[in-house]
Amino acid sequence: MPDETIRSNSDVVLIGAGIMSATLGVILKELQPDIKIEIYERLDVAAAESSDAWNNAGTGHSAFCELNYTPEKADGSIDPKKAISIAESFEISRQFWSYLVQENKVPSPDNFIKSVPHMSFVWGDKNVDYLKKRFDALQSNPIFADMTFSTDFEQLQKWMPLVMEGRNADEKLAATHMEIGTDVNFGALTRSMFNYLEKLDGVSLFFNHEVKKLRQREDKSWRIKITDLSTGKKRKAYTKFVFIGAGGGSLPLLEKANVPEGNGYGGFPVSGQWLKCTNPEVIAKHAAKVYGKASVGAPPMSVPHIDTRVIDGEKALLFGPFAGFSTRFLKNGSYLDLPLSIKANNLIPMLAAGYHNIPLTKYLIEQVRQSPKDRMKALREYLPTARSKDWKLEKAGQRVQVIKKDEKEGGVLEFGTEVINTHDGTLAVLLGASPGASTAVGIMVDLVGRCFANQIKTPEWEAKLKTMIPSYGQKLNEKPELLAELRKHTAEVLKIK
Repeated sequence: MPDETIRSNSDVVLIGAGIMSATLGVILKELQPDIKIEIYERLDVAAAESSDAWNNAGTGHSAFCELNYTPEKADGSIDPKKAISIAESFEISRQFWSYLVQENKVPSPDNFIKSVPHMSFVWGDKNVDYLKKRFDALQSNPIFADMTFSTDFEQLQKWMPLVMEGRNADEKLAATHMEIGTDVNFGALTRSMFNYLEKLDGVSLFFNHEVKKLRQREDKSWRIKITDLSTGKKRKAYTKFVFIGAGGGSLPLLEKANVPEGNGYGGFPVSGQWLKCTNPEVIAKHAAKVYGKASVGAPPMSVPHIDTRVIDGEKALLFGPFAGFSTRFLKNGSYLDLPLSIKANNLIPMLAAGYHNIPLTKYLIEQVRQSPKDRMKALREYLPTARSKDWKLEKAGQRVQVIKKDEKEGGVLEFGTEVINTHDGTLAVLLGASPGASTAVGIMVDLVGRCFANQIKTPEWEAKLKTMIPSYGQKLNEKPELLAELRKHTAEVLKIK
């Protein structure tokens, strides 16, 4: 019987059709127009998991309002390093997206980005003191110079009238405000980038195709076995470089690749839900992303926020997310994902991380057991006048937090994004969640530097990178004039403040 397996050869295979693969695909195609790329996605559309607009906060995580990026140290001081790094990374994304818009590679920016102020809001003496310290630590940096702080009741009413409804003027409240915040529809942006890529020579995009096996061959190239889920046909793809950017599906694929760099990695899935406002009058009263402080033990993706969204031209209002627990690694995954991910090489790190994160486990159990009444109580801390009949519960995305080996602890739970690559640069995997999509461009440029180390040093690649990202190789927080110039330029191109 003849072998009906389809075989193909390419320079690059991207697994997963989310924001990361789209970004990497476009960057590589711009740097080397003749590069041959194949993209495989298990679902029937791009950006259906973490990149979808309803599955993430769309905040354009620029560290303007997310308090978990500015931890308070034991001595009471605030460490701004992570916030500065994320803010700089978001500026890189703005530059790249502006390049795509200017070159007509993606349609109007109205489709994917809108101006929405970013605010942090707290109450109580201790939290107000923390927010003032955070403001002082950040605002002295050029990248946060536009931030304002207030405890004035009337000022807070102007910034967030809906949040202030029903509050007493003698309450101890404070907020910071960044006018240049954004709301980003990463699903629309991702699909626009794939639409552009699909039209280019040498790019093939396959939906309903699931990667079953990956194996590195003696010549360091990769053989990937794939099944077409709509026809059952088998496929073998041969390539020099593989990027796994499959969100929660990345860890099982890393395990299938069987590379030493993947040893000891595990994953802990956290699901999310939103309260979505159904009353247009209430939605119209709020126009900001207002972030509060997370509960003790809460993962960063569960920082509460009352959130203006603009999705497909429609203004929406969300509150949450409420964390939950599911053994699935993807919203469209299997309940066996977590148990099947436990292997001999990651058992100890996973057990150790579980032991060291008992507060997180307790928090998730409490969240899962929440009643509608409990969720409304949480909402009323932010919107005192909220009525149950104006809100309904919606499912949000599924995230897998990274667990990795640690010499001291045995295993630690990481809440950021982590890129793993093999020493030979032929395989790279993106694990983790927040800040994710917002910093995708910076993450992928860094990945290109690691996995295409010789090419990135060539004058051609360096010149092209500077065309796409004018600040390439520079720290914008250290270059206030360049920062101001690029912010002005990207704001004009992207039609934002």
